[in-house]
Amino acid sequence: MRPRKNRNLVLIGYMGCGKSTIGTKSARAFGFRFYDTDQLIEENEGCTIAELFTQKGEPYFRMCETELIKGLIRKPKGMVIATGGGLPMTEENRSLLKKLGTVVYIKCGIDTLVSRLTGDTKRPLLAEGELESKVRTMMKLREPVYESVADVVLETDGKSFYETICVLEKILKEKR
Repeated sequence: MRPRKNRNLVLIGYMGCGKSTIGTKSARAFGFRFYDTDQLIEENEGCTIAELFTQKGEPYFRMCETELIKGLIRKPKGMVIATGGGLPMTEENRSLLKKLGTVVYIKCGIDTLVSRLTGDTKRPLLAEGELESKVRTMMKLREPVYESVADVVLETDGKSFYETICVLEKILKEKR
């Protein structure tokens, strides 16, 4: 039985944790609409996130994230939203995420993140420096924020997509 569409599921977490993949698969399984905030910003701005960072800077990108979340709040329920990894770092965005739906922190270990992000050239915040060091440093700053805004922390290391989606379905049914 699918969850009723009276809720939204908001996936937060560090880049590479699987928010978009998990979001796409769970939205399909639940019959929900799927939105990826980074993808929507790229469509709205007509360029990639990396190009946006270069052309207009990170503060402009963060403002785009805030405006996008405000717009999603006005849409009918029944969405799974995968957010950019830095979106919850803005205080205003944290309160907006709570209004948007049930916030789930998709958590995985540093080794998993580094493995998934190795060779990724699309993420401007990882462009320079040693990857593992950068991930560790950013996670020290971000993890407490992710945990503070999340209604649920979902550790995905060692879980299949099916197991993860089953947990998300349970969360949607419980959080009414």
